[in-house]
Amino acid sequence: METVFDLWFIRQYGDREDTELHIGIYASEADALAAVDALKGKPGFCDYPNGFEVIPTKLGMTGWQDGFVTNIGPPPKDAAGQAFDLPAWL
Repeated sequence: METVFDLWFIRQYGDREDTELHIGIYASEADALAAVDALKGKPGFCDYPNGFEVIPTKLGMTGWQDGFVTNIGPPPKDAAGQAFDLPAWL
């Protein structure tokens, strides 16, 4: 199987869900790193330049092969006043 390079931006928080943005899939690691260079000066990204992650992935490989389960628990906490990451164009 051919290896491709999956580019993500991840911002971690201690008190809420992390922000995970799928940037793209690239034919080479050099292409993925060029995309990082192009994005790291953009709003939001420039504040967290270490948030980029390039993940080598096999093209055509199926993930989540064992399925998933839903955990029913208490309702989520009120998010009023929380900061949320949104695309810069909004």
